[in-house]
Amino acid sequence: MASLAFGWNISSSLRGSQNDDVVRAVPVSRSVKFLSLERRLKLRSCHSFSSKRTTSSAAGVARAGTEEAVAVTVEDPVAEEEERGRVLRVGVICGGPSAERGISLNSARSVLDHIQGDDLQVSCYYIDCDFNAYAISSAQVYSNTPADFDFKLESLAQGFASLSEFAEHLAASVDIVFPAIHGQFGEDGGIQELLEKYNVPFVGTGASECRQAFDKYDASLELSKQGFVTLPSFLVQGSEPNELELSKWFVRNQLDPNSGKVVVKPTRAGSSIGVTVAYGVTDSLNKAKEIILEGIDDRVLVEIFLEGGSEFTAIVLDVGSGLDCHPVVLMPTEVELQVHSSGDVSEKDAIFNYRRKYLPTQQVVYHTPPRFPVDVINSIRQGASLLFQQLGLRDFARIDGWFLPSSTNILSSSEGKYGRTGSGTLLFTDINLISGMEQTSFLFQQASKVGFSHSNILRTIIRRACLRFPYLASYNSVSGHLTGRSNASRLTEALNKSEGVRKVFVIFGGDTSERQVSLMSGTNVWLNLQAFDDIEVTPCLLAPSMESMSGVSSDKKDSDVSSRVVWSLPYSLVLRHTTEEVLAACIEAIEPSRAAFTSHLRNQVMDDLMEGLKEHGWFRGFDIGDELPMRFSMEEWVKLAKEVKATVYIAVHGGIGEDGTLQSLLEAEGVPYTGPGVKASRTCMDKVATSLALNHLADKGVLTINKDVRRKGDLVNFPIPDIWHELTSKLQCETLCVKPARDGCSTGVARLCCAEDLAVYVKALEECLLRIPPNSFSRAHGMIEMPNPPPQLLIFEPFIETDEVIISSKSTNISEDRLMWKGRSRWVEVTVGVIGKRGSMHSLMPSVTVKETGDILSLEEKFQGGTGINLTPPPASIMSNEALERCKQRIELIANTLQLEGFSRIDAFVNVDNGEVLIIEVNTVPGMTPSTVLIHQALVEQPPMYPHRFFRTLLDLGSQRFS
Repeated sequence: MASLAFGWNISSSLRGSQNDDVVRAVPVSRSVKFLSLERRLKLRSCHSFSSKRTTSSAAGVARAGTEEAVAVTVEDPVAEEEERGRVLRVGVICGGPSAERGISLNSARSVLDHIQGDDLQVSCYYIDCDFNAYAISSAQVYSNTPADFDFKLESLAQGFASLSEFAEHLAASVDIVFPAIHGQFGEDGGIQELLEKYNVPFVGTGASECRQAFDKYDASLELSKQGFVTLPSFLVQGSEPNELELSKWFVRNQLDPNSGKVVVKPTRAGSSIGVTVAYGVTDSLNKAKEIILEGIDDRVLVEIFLEGGSEFTAIVLDVGSGLDCHPVVLMPTEVELQVHSSGDVSEKDAIFNYRRKYLPTQQVVYHTPPRFPVDVINSIRQGASLLFQQLGLRDFARIDGWFLPSSTNILSSSEGKYGRTGSGTLLFTDINLISGMEQTSFLFQQASKVGFSHSNILRTIIRRACLRFPYLASYNSVSGHLTGRSNASRLTEALNKSEGVRKVFVIFGGDTSERQVSLMSGTNVWLNLQAFDDIEVTPCLLAPSMESMSGVSSDKKDSDVSSRVVWSLPYSLVLRHTTEEVLAACIEAIEPSRAAFTSHLRNQVMDDLMEGLKEHGWFRGFDIGDELPMRFSMEEWVKLAKEVKATVYIAVHGGIGEDGTLQSLLEAEGVPYTGPGVKASRTCMDKVATSLALNHLADKGVLTINKDVRRKGDLVNFPIPDIWHELTSKLQCETLCVKPARDGCSTGVARLCCAEDLAVYVKALEECLLRIPPNSFSRAHGMIEMPNPPPQLLIFEPFIETDEVIISSKSTNISEDRLMWKGRSRWVEVTVGVIGKRGSMHSLMPSVTVKETGDILSLEEKFQGGTGINLTPPPASIMSNEALERCKQRIELIANTLQLEGFSRIDAFVNVDNGEVLIIEVNTVPGMTPSTVLIHQALVEQPPMYPHRFFRTLLDLGSQRFS
């Protein structure tokens, strides 16, 4: 199909009969998919063109947001026939030996989600810690953490005898490889060298250039040689580091040898692993030795700790042709570390480490674009582009650095080097050859700010890489899909039936300690539902209440929930790590001067991109408009949902999203929504009420746990020893489990073994700590995230002893040997999803939950991709098929007794011999993050339900609520 376009969003869906050449011109102003709700209503009322996805050709493409663009499409049946026959085979490789391999799995999931399509076929591969390679199914990419991978590989994957055999397979089976391995073997040139040896095309930088750029010390030397300002550093290597030379280095850089503050980090372990703060020569050497002894790296860098500066990161995209490099730096991001008055973190030592980078936390905030002077942002973009070229990088990369204001004077030797600006000094410190590609990663944040959807930026990277290989050029010449899951006929059908496109509002956020997980859930649902052309999905943020924002706890429910604020969000503002960030970004986005600056920078970057992209026939334009967020009261938002006949997909965990309040507001207006109804939500939110509702099922094998509810004020004001004695006597137990009465998941959940443990917990409540540090109690445990503000009601239960299930990380020939379970108590903890209509709920396959540290599953283990272990289905060595079926029948009995509908998650203890169920809790709005256990279980169904189909099924169940 040949195309000629004026404007940026020409639609490839404007087609008539397959047998006719058709020329059509349609006036459009921007992608309707991302128009504000107000403008959608106007378009709807006047029957304007409303296609869910839009594409545009490369030639003559103007910036997104051009007011009256005209799109012209010329039909070519022969080219269409050729296009249908061409499929680019992409091999995605994930895993690897580094500590970032869990993040690698998240990246691989994201890549698979957004590039798979009619014109692009994806095969998945995994490399374990011992450099063994496997061909895996896409279901494994979605459903497993690294520990799950290693446990199940031999039974579910095709192993290769050697890396050579693996490379030979790739050469014969794929057209191009997309490496998604972070750190060792992914960014150090390892996988690249293997692919180059066997002439396998791949995305990204070559082997020798990777080796130099990945090693922080070597890269710093090269940058200095190229004229960039660099940070003073000292290399520690070998078993006997030179203490005298390091002392001289301290003095030379005006640091006290006894107490000078420095950063100690591996030279070749990625940007987040093993990074720590040290004081003085001795401490520095000790921490360097620890890194070496732990096997992280045998070369360690000691650097000056930068005080008073701001971190930034910038994605570089190569839009050149063939071997010609044309790097364009997208809109940079400022990384702001937040200081909280909590007793568990030494804030003066705060660094952007692994936890802050990859977990939803209030410890870090991102600003895209940075709040830097214009000359600094321009210098970042120019410098990163220059660095990309001089180091010989390819396709894309992420470059991190620091901006030091003029008042900071620690780099006096940098005169005359690149990085000096009128406002301060720039330092480029870390080069990431394979940037993280999680759903809200810097790559997608920055790309969406300048008009790229997830699919568009990933496909642009792949197509650019293909240009280096002449025999792959033909794939580019006929490729024109922006949205990989849809084809021309489906788009045409959606266009012709634009009035039939259903509206979906995905709402997330709220007040509770689970609001960050809610953001992850809502983002995942929103992205997956975009696979369907018959629905139009709008992401919506439920802003925190005034009480929550002030950090003040309250016993009373919000007296006027209808006045709560809901924001409808444009694409780029969803891609944040915390709800606070999203809210701040909304407020910032509508501030006139900030909005004008962001728009100006967006236009500048898009102009730079189009200089290169306009030469590529495969680039069909930017597909994300420059939209602003819209603010509604809850009452206005519900009425809008009613007016546009939207179904509301509820992803608000806890609070009004799970206690029946939101459900009641929607029902009052006849707005369909996902999940259980008002009564069931209220019952399940109250853990005591849940137990009472199920008490009569004991003779049917459904048991409940005794509970005692205490007020926070009573715990603070009464003697701890007396409270402990009362609780253990009443509940007839020696150890207790404490949890918030009306909060969900793992926040605030802890095992208490003695009165002293209770005292520590109560003190954390009283002091409003955000988290309880590891091993604060008498029994070892991991980090415990605490609700903020603290809960007013807490539940105490007997702690149920189960048989510990341990997965050995050591590789053996028999998978069963890696599963260690003594089976003394005969009880294990499971979590089970249930889906269906009220009265006929269906149990998915239960998962045995395996805790990596402590006695309670952490928030990270439940929801952060790459951590935690869920064995789905339970291994036969633990539970027989007969007991498993009885367990599922009782789970369905519980669901139907509680009048659940749509979907929910039930956590319980199960007797492995008879399938008896001891109920823990029921979550009516369970986590829906990319690695949630519900997705694991849906993939075990026959036929397997992949994430986009699973979430669509849940949506359809909600849409049928009032049918």
